Amino acid sequence: MASSINNRKASEIFKAQALLYKNMYAFIDSMSLKWSVEMDIPTIIYNHGKPITLSNLVSILQIPSTKVDNVQRLMRLLAHNGFFEIVTNQELENEEEAYALTVTSELLVKGTELCLAPMVECVLDPKFNVSFHNFKKWIYEEDLTLFATSLGCDLWEFLNKNPEYNRLFNDAMASDSKMINLALKDCNFVFEGLDSIVDVGGGNGTTGKIICETYPKLRCVVFDRPKVVENLCGSNNLTYVGGDMFISVPKADAVLLKWILHDWTDRDCIKILKKCKEAVTTEGKRGKVIVIDMVINEKKEENELTQIKLLMNVTISCLNGKERNEEEWKKLFMEAGFENYKISPCTGLLSLIEIYP
Repeated sequence: MASSINNRKASEIFKAQALLYKNMYAFIDSMSLKWSVEMDIPTIIYNHGKPITLSNLVSILQIPSTKVDNVQRLMRLLAHNGFFEIVTNQELENEEEAYALTVTSELLVKGTELCLAPMVECVLDPKFNVSFHNFKKWIYEEDLTLFATSLGCDLWEFLNKNPEYNRLFNDAMASDSKMINLALKDCNFVFEGLDSIVDVGGGNGTTGKIICETYPKLRCVVFDRPKVVENLCGSNNLTYVGGDMFISVPKADAVLLKWILHDWTDRDCIKILKKCKEAVTTEGKRGKVIVIDMVINEKKEENELTQIKLLMNVTISCLNGKERNEEEWKKLFMEAGFENYKISPCTGLLSLIEIYP
């Protein structure tokens, strides 16, 4: 049966409505995830050593009896979204449902080597994500970053003024770095022949420490804002240096830009890359710049992966940055004076790009 709306079938309209409602209520997915991290549920299940029943979970959390049903609703949504697995506890007569960890929720167990809970806490903090209510204002006002619509200044200025949020942000970046480090362990070819490397925007040194542990003969400098590195102590082959990457970058055989360039406009990226080029170019010797960032490839990658990258492309616009496809990356490299580049896989989301002067 046809509808009076543009001659659409009723089934098409109902499907469109479902898609609309799915996106309209998508924030509930994010808030449910935030709730599970705030309640430390992945860690509780991990420490329990086996799937935990609803009654055990609410007992540990000391949930009022009037809210038990709401906990179950949240857990069922999270399970449907892949964060938990619902299993039946055969030992109980009533076969009470229980919840087990999945690979995804294992990444939220606090105290483990690979824990992304700080990323969830940072990204979903109200102080940061309230800006996303202001797309309209941001779009109409020139030179206004999305964060500035709610924070009153850009992110970096806000972090410099607010130590607690600076810590929250740095913890989030450090947790993400551990995921990248997992990939770097299989990238020996990147570090072959290098005596020194500078990790620009290296934060508290999570990646730098892994590089130094894996390659003890390689000298690593973690280079970041003075506020970030001022109280950090290095080791035999790891040092911390404060500075501004727009002014100069310490000299080395290689410069690492891990998830840095996507924060900046094309014009700023070219400035940064030129400083990095100066850092790896000395008399008679030319090193390389190593970029770890997203490369959008809609024609060759799975739809779900592209969707995440496009979501990140909108998200990073809060800093006036962008995610780029290969042609956009190539344009930056050439305009910054580099002659060649090579792209290799790194993680599911990120690629490793070696660029040469």
